[in-house]
Amino acid sequence: MQGDLIPRRILFGNPERAFRQISPDGEWLTWVAPANGVMNIFIAPRATPDRARQLTFDQGRGVTAYCWTMGATHLVYGQDTDGDENTRLYALNIADGSVRNLTPEPDVKANLGGVSRKIRDMIMVYLNDRDPRFHDLYAINPATGERRKLADNPGFADIMVDAAFRPTLAVALHPNGEMHLLRNARAEGPPAPEDWQPWQTIPREDARTTFPLHLSADGSILYMADSRGRDTAALSAITLATGERTLIASDPRADITETFTDAETQEILGYGVSYLVREFHTVDPRAGDFAWLADQGLENPVVVGRTEADDIWLVGTYSDVSPGEVFVFDRPNRTLTRLPPSSPELAAAGLRPMEPHTIPARDGLNLISYATLPERAGPSERVPLVLVVHGGPTARDEFGCNREHQWLANRGYAALSVNFRGSAGFGKAFVNAAEGEWGRRMDDDLIEAVTWAKDNLPIDPSRIAIYGASYGGYATLVGLTRNPDLYACGVDIVGPSNLETLLETIPPYWEAGRHQLKRMIGDPDTAEGLARLRDRSPLHQADRIRRPLMIAQGANDPRVKRAESDQMVAALRSKGIPVSYLLFPDEGHGFERPENTLSFYAQAEAFLAAHLGGRCEPDDPVTRERSSMQIL
Repeated sequence: MQGDLIPRRILFGNPERAFRQISPDGEWLTWVAPANGVMNIFIAPRATPDRARQLTFDQGRGVTAYCWTMGATHLVYGQDTDGDENTRLYALNIADGSVRNLTPEPDVKANLGGVSRKIRDMIMVYLNDRDPRFHDLYAINPATGERRKLADNPGFADIMVDAAFRPTLAVALHPNGEMHLLRNARAEGPPAPEDWQPWQTIPREDARTTFPLHLSADGSILYMADSRGRDTAALSAITLATGERTLIASDPRADITETFTDAETQEILGYGVSYLVREFHTVDPRAGDFAWLADQGLENPVVVGRTEADDIWLVGTYSDVSPGEVFVFDRPNRTLTRLPPSSPELAAAGLRPMEPHTIPARDGLNLISYATLPERAGPSERVPLVLVVHGGPTARDEFGCNREHQWLANRGYAALSVNFRGSAGFGKAFVNAAEGEWGRRMDDDLIEAVTWAKDNLPIDPSRIAIYGASYGGYATLVGLTRNPDLYACGVDIVGPSNLETLLETIPPYWEAGRHQLKRMIGDPDTAEGLARLRDRSPLHQADRIRRPLMIAQGANDPRVKRAESDQMVAALRSKGIPVSYLLFPDEGHGFERPENTLSFYAQAEAFLAAHLGGRCEPDDPVTRERSSMQIL
C-alpha cells in the first residue's frame, strides 16, 4: 500500500537552509535560506547560531552559492540574468551589508578562481572580457574593486595559478585530441604567449580521464587525475622541476577525482572513489579524524567547510533515504554540534531506498545503474518504469538521496538511472567508447538497461517512459524516434534536437573544447561528419515519433538554444504529431526560480500520470500564477 503523497514543494521547493559555510576565522556561520520565497544569504555567530541576520535581499533568482574571502570581511557570490550564464560577481561586506559589483561589464561571464592565504586582500577571477572565447585571469580586491591582470589567455582551456596567484600551468586541447600541459617560464608579471613552454603531452586516449586537480601551496607539485599506463584515473603527484611522477592511489574499478587535502600545504591526505557507492580512504595519518567521525555514527562524512586554522570543520552526511545533515566539528575538543536540518519535512517523509545494480552492455561494458522502487500492493504487482537519463553526457549518476527518484517512486513508478558509455568516472575505455556514438551505442546502453529492467524489476513493460535534461533530453528524443514502440511517453528538458545547429550555436567560451565535442558527435567540416550529425539528429526523424512527448525549454539557454526545442515542436506539429511545449521566458539551461521548478514538475507529473497511470498531486494555482511558464 503506497504512503501519502509527498508534496512537490517538499521535494523540489526551497530548502530551509542550504550551502552552509564557516568563516576563515571560525567566528561566523553562513547559509542560504528563503526570504519571501527567494534564497538569500544569512549569517550568525558560531557561538550563538540562533542570532541570525539576513545579508542579501534579492527578490529575483536568489543567491544559491558564495564563498568567503580570506580576511573574513566579505562574501563573494555570482548571479546571471534570467539564466543567460553571463555571471557577474558581487562582493558583500558583512559588516555594513554593502554590495559591490566586481564585474559590471555586459555580456561577460565571470568565474571565481579562488582565494589565497598569501594574497589575502584579493580574489582570483576568470573573465572573458577581452575575447568572449577565452577567459583571462585577474586579481580583484573585493573591498575596492581594484583589478590587476594576471595573464591573458591565448586559447587555453584552463590556466592554473599557485598560492601567490602566479600563472604556473596551462591546459591546451589540441585538435588531434591530445591534451598539452605548458609551464610558464616567466618569473614575474603576466606571461606573454611565448612564455608558455611545452611540458607534458597527454595522449588522445587519456585526454578525457587525465587532467590537473590542483597545485601544492608552494607551486612545486601538481596533483593530477592520471590514467596514463592504466584504464582508470589514479591520483598522481608530479614534481614540476623534474617531471617525476609519483602514484598516490588508484582503484581498478573507478576514476579517483575527489580529494581531501591539507589546509595549508594542499598535500593529498585522503580521497573518495565512487563505483557502486562512494568510499573514502585516507593516505596520511593527518586524515585520522575521519575514523573518529565514523565512530560517532556519521554516515559518509564529507567536509564541506573549514577554518583557516583547520580547527573547526563543517561535516555533512548523506544517504539514499536522507537529504543529509551538517555538523560543526571542533577538532581539538572532539565535539560535534548538529546544525538545524536543511529539509526536515523531506527527512521525515519516509523515503525509498536506492538499489545499485551492474547491468551488462551487449559488448561487455558494465553499466553502473541505480533503481528506486515504489511501495507495492503485493509481490505480484507490476509498476510503470521511468528511465531517467543524466545530462553531460560526461557526468554520472551516483548513489544518494535523489529527489527525482523519490518523487517518481512516491507517485508509483520505478525510477532507473543508467551510467551509459561516455559517463564520467569509470575509466578511459568506458568514456572513449562513446566517441561517435551519440544516438547509437549510447542509446543501445539505455535499451539494454530497459531490457534488464523487464527481467529483473517488477515493472509493467507496456508502461515505460524516458525522461532527461540536456543530453538526457537529447536521449529522450533519440529514444522516441529510434525506438518508437519501446516507450509509452517521453519528457525532454532543454535537449538538443539538431546536432548541426547545436554545434553552430554553442557559447563562445566553449571554443577550447570544440574539437573534443566534434569528435564525440561529428565534424561538420567533413562529409562523413556532416552525414553523422544529420543521421543522429532527432529532428530529421521526427515523423517516427508515435508516443506522447513533453518538451520544456528555458528561453535564455546559452548551451541548448531555444531554437532546438522550437524546431522540434514545429516539425512534429507540421506532421500532425501532438507535443506538449513548456517555455520559461526567464530561465536558461534548467530552472532556478522555485515557482518555475514547481510548475514544471506539476506539468510533468500530470503528463506521466496521464500516460503511465501513476499518482498525481493537484496543481497549485498560486504557484502556477507566480511562474513565468508558458504552454505553447
